[in-house]
Order: sequence, then structure tokens, then C-alpha cells
Amino acid sequence: MVDTMALLPPFIRAARMPPYLTGGLSADDEVLLDAPDDRLGPALVAAGQGGYGRAAQLLRATREDCAWELRDRYVRRLSAFARSRPEWYDAWRAEAPYDPDRLLLGAQLAVDRVWDSPARAELLREVSPLITAAARGEDRDPVPWRIALDHARGSQAGPTYFGELWEAALRRAPLHYGCHVAALRYLATSWRGSYRECFDFADRAAQDAPPGSLVQALPARAALACLTEAGSAAVPRERLDAAADRAIELSATFAPADPWPAEIRNKLVYVLVRLGRWPDALEQLRMLGPYATSFPWGRDADDPLGRFLEVREEVRRHALIHPRSGLGGRVRSAGH
Repeated sequence: MVDTMALLPPFIRAARMPPYLTGGLSADDEVLLDAPDDRLGPALVAAGQGGYGRAAQLLRATREDCAWELRDRYVRRLSAFARSRPEWYDAWRAEAPYDPDRLLLGAQLAVDRVWDSPARAELLREVSPLITAAARGEDRDPVPWRIALDHARGSQAGPTYFGELWEAALRRAPLHYGCHVAALRYLATSWRGSYRECFDFADRAAQDAPPGSLVQALPARAALACLTEAGSAAVPRERLDAAADRAIELSATFAPADPWPAEIRNKLVYVLVRLGRWPDALEQLRMLGPYATSFPWGRDADDPLGRFLEVREEVRRHALIHPRSGLGGRVRSAGH
């Protein structure tokens, strides 16, 4: 029998601890870190065995269905796996060099491989042809343009070039969350921490997006940057709370314990904790179920799963102490 846990390093169970069920939370030993969904999991298992067929089928299905958010998420996860286990990707590249799905994965992988290098800006310039090839492989696909926006940030491209990329991304998918996050991160870097401008961008995007769109979570993503990069003093508390409230409304549109919104909900919990909104954070942890994600918990510790469990216990304790106020359920405190 295949040991799928060994094949999927990010898919980690917590060490067994004395369980607590108070607060309606999953037991510690049921929590999973970066758990793949039912479609990605088999593709990663097959890749661990050296086969690329399941990954190719998965990405082809997202392209044919125009499921761009799923496509973006899957290509990032497959790239992370290929960095440590590249043999399946190398076989795919050799056998199908012009496959649009392989081209997309190749562009993502090339960017990821050089991102942490001290010579990142220079090395990324050599990657440009791969991103261009991915964009030409499927003209409808916004994901190559999200990669291009990340590339622009890493290579320190100017605002004119960024604007051209952004317009191209919007023409293909005006509500693509991944492109909006990439643009927000570029603007944060370009504006050297001008958090008000970044918040303005995120708020305008969310206001233009329909209810249920992942873009509704963009202001909370801007709030997370403010709260973790010493920028909260530049943004009024009311804007931070409003961003969290918008993300709470979005979270309510998804089923509890659904792995799809886990990335959104983990970031939201982080923001709510930093704002000291303990009952709201506890409710989101209940909605989250057993699905923890490395980001943002890896920001604070080398063991993101352990950090998540620590924060979860802290939220549970604080939520029992602080009753909800009459102000929309918010508990006002300085956070930590």
C-alpha cells in the first residue's frame, strides 16, 4: 500500500495531544496542515510515484472548465511539490514540451526556484520567455498573468510595465483573486509600505466585486499586511475592522469545514486575533474545521501547525472570558 503521508510532505497530522472539545473545535490530532482536496491529492500521490498523468489531467480540466481560481491554486501546489520531487515534471516536459498546462507549471516552477536567491531580480529576467510561452499556450487563462505580476514585483519592474500586465489580467478575468493579490503585493512593494493606498486599492476592488467573490477577502489581506508589518498605525482601526467584517460575510457563504475557503479563513483568523476579536476568531475556527494552512502561521514560527494550535487554544480561552459587546459582536482590545 502506498504511504500517502510520506508522499505528501505538506499534508501533516498534528502530534496527538490531550484533546479538548470545548468550543466546538476539532481535536488537535485531527487538524491537517495544507491538506489537498480530493482532486489535488491523487495528483500529488501519482507525482510522488513519478507519474505526471494525474497532474496533467487535473490542470487540463481546470483549463477546459475555465476554473481559474482552482487552476491557480493547483499550479502553485504542484510547483511546490516539483521543487523537491522534480522527476515527474521532468518527464512531462520531455514528453509534452508544448502542452499549455505543462507550460504554465514550468513558468510557475521557474519563478519559485529563483525567488529566494539574492540575485532574484537578475535571474527572474531570464524566466520571462517561459511566462510568455505560458500566456500564449491559452489566451483565456489569467494565471500566467498572475505569475507575470509576481515576476514584475520580484524583478523590480516599473509601474508602466506593471500597468500593462494588470490590464491584460483584467481583460481575461476581472475577478481573479490571485491576480488581485499579486497586484496588491506589487503595489505594497512599489509604494514602500504606503498602507493607506494599498487599502484603497483593496477596498475599491472589493466594492466592485459581487457578493461571494473571493475578491471580497482582499481588504482582509491588506489588513494582514498592515498588522504584521508595523503598518497598523497608518490605517484607522475602523478600516481594519471593516475589512475583517467583509471577509466574515464572505466566509459565511461557504460550508463549514470546507477545504476550499481554508486559505481565506486562516488569514481571517489571524487578522481577528491581531485585532483582539476573540469571539469572532472562535467562530471562524469552528467554520474552518480541521484545515490549517502554512501561511500565515509560518510567519511567526518554524512550525506553522504547532503555532496554529497554540493560537487556537488562546482564542478558545479568550473567547470564554470576553463576552460579545453590542457593537456588531466585536470585542475591542489591543490584541497582541
